[in-house]
Parts: sequence; C-alpha cells; structure tokens
Amino acid sequence: MSELHALFGGTFDPIHFGHLRPVEALAQQTGLQKVTLLPNNVPPHRPQPEASADQRVDMLRCAIADLPLFDIDTRELKRDTPSWTVATLESLRAERGAQQPLGFIIGQDSLLSLSKWHRWQDLLSLCHLLVCQRPGYPTQMASPEMQRWLDQHVTHDVQRLHLQPAGHIWLAETPLVDISATEIRRRRHHHQSCDDLLPAAVIDYIDRAGLYRD
Repeated sequence: MSELHALFGGTFDPIHFGHLRPVEALAQQTGLQKVTLLPNNVPPHRPQPEASADQRVDMLRCAIADLPLFDIDTRELKRDTPSWTVATLESLRAERGAQQPLGFIIGQDSLLSLSKWHRWQDLLSLCHLLVCQRPGYPTQMASPEMQRWLDQHVTHDVQRLHLQPAGHIWLAETPLVDISATEIRRRRHHHQSCDDLLPAAVIDYIDRAGLYRD
C-alpha cells in the first residue's frame, strides 16, 4: 500500500487531548504514519485567538515533541486571505503530485456542516475525508441530499485510502473526548486546573508565556 499522509487543521488555541487522542486512534485504525497539523489563520469575521500565531505554533511543538506521528505545516498562517481548506489542499496536491494519497481529518461536527464550507464539493477530488467522532453530535446528515452524498462516498475498506489518492470518506471509531479549547481558556481565566485536559509541556508553556489570564 502507498503511504497515506493526513492533515489536521485547527485554531489550536490551545492544542489539547481532544485534538491528539482521537487522531492517534484514527492513525492506528487506518495505518497512518504521519499527520501534519495545520494551524489556521483565522478570518477577520471570526473571533481572533487569544494566543498569537507564533504562540500557537510553539504550543504545537511542545505537544508533539515526543509524538513522532505528528509534524507541523504553517502555510495557512502566512496567508492574508481566509484559511480555505480547499485552497490548502490544492497547494499540497500540487506539491505532492496527483497520485499521493491524502487524507484530511475533520470531526463529526464539521462533517455535518460541510455544505457550508467554501467549495466543499471539490474536497473529495483532492483528498479523502477522515472523520473522528464527536460527543453529542448525530450520525445522520441534516438533509437527505447530503446523506445520499455521504453514503455514496463512505468506504469500510481501509486499503482504498492507501491505494487511491482521494475520493473516499472514512468514519472512524475514535474515543469521545469531551474537551474544548474554550473550556480550557475559561478554566485558566478562573485559575482552575487543566492538568487532565492537555499535555504538561503545553501547560508549562502557557504558564511561562502568561497566556489565558485576565
């Protein structure tokens, strides 16, 4: 089988176990050898992260220092335009070639709202979608049309993810880790412990950088 390379985008403000543990489980299920973290450049019409772009990247480095599965790609932070996933995938596809199997990791919540994404219809021409479970979200799409689209592209054969460059959706059985960056930031502002929510090295960095304080 060819090597399937996956990408995982997010604001990562901060990165936490709700990001890392489901993706590690997904990697085991699908034979992923590498997952590239893509920190987002947040569009102007959305709330800006509390941590700067450099601080968010530093936290990613702390989190994955002992996790060889992961690396980091900062291309989205260098753009002045919104972080359209389809544009990032097009640039990666141009670099990697037409035959490289590429996966893009999303949560069930993102899958359910996929029809609102910029040029969402083009995604499966560029990658496979690898979907992690999220607590509290339904498994059915909101409309019959989107459900038919999902059913048409779902595969239960992991080899297809490795043998074909794009076009399939994998619904992973990942642990339901109910952690949010919003809750972590709230706890920090209220001087509450976050020891069970994110790696110790990230907590140490947050303390040293003075992040998420009033």
